[in-house]
Amino acid sequence: MEVKNAVSPTDEQMKGFFEGDVDTPIYMVNLLKFKDKAEYEDGRETNLTGAEAYLIYGQEVQDHLKKVGGEAIFSGRVERLMLGEVGELWDIVAIAKYPSRKAMIEMIMDADYQESEKHRSAGLKGQLNIETKTGAFDW
Repeated sequence: MEVKNAVSPTDEQMKGFFEGDVDTPIYMVNLLKFKDKAEYEDGRETNLTGAEAYLIYGQEVQDHLKKVGGEAIFSGRVERLMLGEVGELWDIVAIAKYPSRKAMIEMIMDADYQESEKHRSAGLKGQLNIETKTGAFDW
């Protein structure tokens, strides 16, 4: 299995996200890797680390999630890899719950969210964003 972190989805990934079941609740698992130093697209000078820039985004995204009925349900620091191999570990794992894909689409299309997103892009070296749904096992 090849692992490629990215900051933005491909056109094909976005097309797939807009298709199919957009009404079922989803949990987005985020595996986050930060830049050593934040780099803003507008070229501003900053002393923020990538993690600090992403934290600004993370704090602001709480309100964006609430507006669409979602919530952040978990975040934790990656300590080590217990099983398997990857070239470089992620820094943080975070999980957000959305009432539906439609709600997530509404959030990411919102102008206020897009303003907050600049901190996400400034801080992220790359990530995996994995859509999951309940019902895999009846535990």
